[in-house]
Amino acid sequence: MVRNVAVLGAGTMGAQIAAHAANAGLLVLLLDVTLEQARAGLKGLEKSSPAALFVPEKIRQIDIGTIDKDLGRLRQADWTIEAIVENLDIKKQLLEKVDKARRPGSLITTNTSGLSITALAAGRTEDFRRHWFGTHFFNPPRYMKLLEVIPTADTDPAVLAAFEKFAEIVLGKGVVLAKDTPNFIANRIGLFAALKTIQLMQRYGFTIEEIDRLTGSLIGRANTATFRTIDIVGLDVFFHVADNIYQNAKHDPQREIFRVPQFMRFMAERNMLGAKTGLGFYKKEGDDILALDIDLLQYRPRRNPSFPFLEMAAGIESLPARLQALFKTGGREAAFLSELIASISDYAALCFSEIADDPDAVDRAMRWGFGWEMGPFELARALKGEALQPASFLKRQRVIRQNAGASLLDIGDGVACLEFHSKMNTIGGDIISALFESLEEVNAHFAGLVIANEGRNFSAGANLMLLLMEAVEGNWDEIDYMVRTFQRATQAIRYNPKPIVTAPFALTLGGGCEIAMAAARAQAAAETYMGLVETGAGLIPAGGGTTEMLRRAAGRGTQRIREVFENIGLAKVSTSAEDARRFSYLRSEDGITMNSDRLIHDAKAVVLELAATGYRPPVPTEIPVFGESLGAELKLGIYLMQRAGHITEHEANIARRLAYVMCGGSVTRPSTAPEQYFLDLEREAFKSLCGERKTLARMEHLLKKGKVLRN
Repeated sequence: MVRNVAVLGAGTMGAQIAAHAANAGLLVLLLDVTLEQARAGLKGLEKSSPAALFVPEKIRQIDIGTIDKDLGRLRQADWTIEAIVENLDIKKQLLEKVDKARRPGSLITTNTSGLSITALAAGRTEDFRRHWFGTHFFNPPRYMKLLEVIPTADTDPAVLAAFEKFAEIVLGKGVVLAKDTPNFIANRIGLFAALKTIQLMQRYGFTIEEIDRLTGSLIGRANTATFRTIDIVGLDVFFHVADNIYQNAKHDPQREIFRVPQFMRFMAERNMLGAKTGLGFYKKEGDDILALDIDLLQYRPRRNPSFPFLEMAAGIESLPARLQALFKTGGREAAFLSELIASISDYAALCFSEIADDPDAVDRAMRWGFGWEMGPFELARALKGEALQPASFLKRQRVIRQNAGASLLDIGDGVACLEFHSKMNTIGGDIISALFESLEEVNAHFAGLVIANEGRNFSAGANLMLLLMEAVEGNWDEIDYMVRTFQRATQAIRYNPKPIVTAPFALTLGGGCEIAMAAARAQAAAETYMGLVETGAGLIPAGGGTTEMLRRAAGRGTQRIREVFENIGLAKVSTSAEDARRFSYLRSEDGITMNSDRLIHDAKAVVLELAATGYRPPVPTEIPVFGESLGAELKLGIYLMQRAGHITEHEANIARRLAYVMCGGSVTRPSTAPEQYFLDLEREAFKSLCGERKTLARMEHLLKKGKVLRN
């Protein structure tokens, strides 16, 4: 349907939309008033953090030009999206020119965050209006799932349906149909929630730190909570949305809530707009963070508020159960939260028929656009004790067998799924045991297996706590058994007679990466951050990861071995699935799914395709051994890195062990060796490093602080 995209406006949103279209494999034309502005938009993409592009090379898919000179090129565009300044008259003037330049039958949309879609198309041709609708991306488009699609009365339903499918599959978006009302769904509800929070804060006498403590993950919202979120968004943008709703939602019974408080106007007058100006509700001063006292409008040292019930609440995983427990504690905090959540649910019920076709659309918009764990309607139903249908696909499937770490599920059509559900999906004995049992079941009764889950991450790696406990106790035989068993597991995946497809996404690290790489295919989510990061814990990959990387580098010369050595040694992690291909964590034959909601579906389809075409597992092959000549070169590099102060003595020690394994141990001349030879080298080096005091310190620090200790 869509291959060529034109984006009008190379500002922050226009350039970011262009980048995401390029990520999706589309060819993009990015136009602005001047070539300098278009170039600046492109330059901003190269420097953006977080990265707007999956890989830097994607920028080659974006061509630039000017609106005056290059508008004729819109005839080649299958989809033109307008993303210029939020001014009705200026947009209408541009759209009049676009109407004359575009190809009949091509899509034309606007990224306005709140202007009337119908008003923007007034006076346009019939073909324009049939192919016209709003496409409101949330910033940054690469990372924010929500895409609000806003049709008008003239939009062709078939055109709209085709675009929805394209946006979900190709762009990877969570599409929500919204009505043409001020600021659509997510910003309407989200702004109400923020302003109601501020209103109640003033009434209950809380500080901004207390509000951010109460309105973040505790109640199923983003960690940035209320005021840190406003600082990130910018007070100017916040005002723009609030003022637009206040001016245009004249029949809203809660309209007055959108009149921004005077103290925030005071902040805007003094350029206290948030992160973009360095001053907002918070301010960084050297290493210190200051918070704004909204009564005095002066900064003071940020406080770390403590509420007695927080520790109790932290242990309750279910959001409705956690909130019910909080409400029962009494006190002003409970009263505040109870009133806030009820107010948001009441407002959503009040206006949902105006802004959406059904309550589910509102819930999805708030989950995907604002990062809420539950939308206002589903939360209200859950608090009343109503049973909700699980949103998770896997939770609706038949369980074949289960233990504390994993479940084997029947996902239909002769395909099973092994789902991890340990903390952070770390891999321990339960998961390994479930894997071996699953392979027996699959080989007897199924066409193949998907290894997937619907947690926050595919897997953060092996169970480091268990390993540390064994190492501290000096249980070397137990460690040997653990590593041997893990190696047997990855080898069993690789050589299983029925096809196995892994579905990595988000963090896929260490042992999780090794499992993902072991399968016949990987079907990865576009946002997959994959890497062999064991050196950060003072170790090397020993679940078959080092051996697999050597196998993948075979036939590509010593330069590729050097690159693999560097990637493992520096614990490099991909910034996307596309980037994972550059590291060889993913192969050319592995697939990428843009929409994570479709990941298991796509992985299952690959299993069925492999099974239908007569899948045969690979045959064990010899792996090239480069011997001491390459080993000496790598050791020299390690020595120079240490001498220059880039790595510590212990890091040099880890790197030498890794080089020893990768170059074939004590082999002096180039030859080949069976993969078991390298697996044995991996395991011995791993065990040896477990006996190092500094490795134990690294593991302990990583578990306690979540950061690598550079000792």
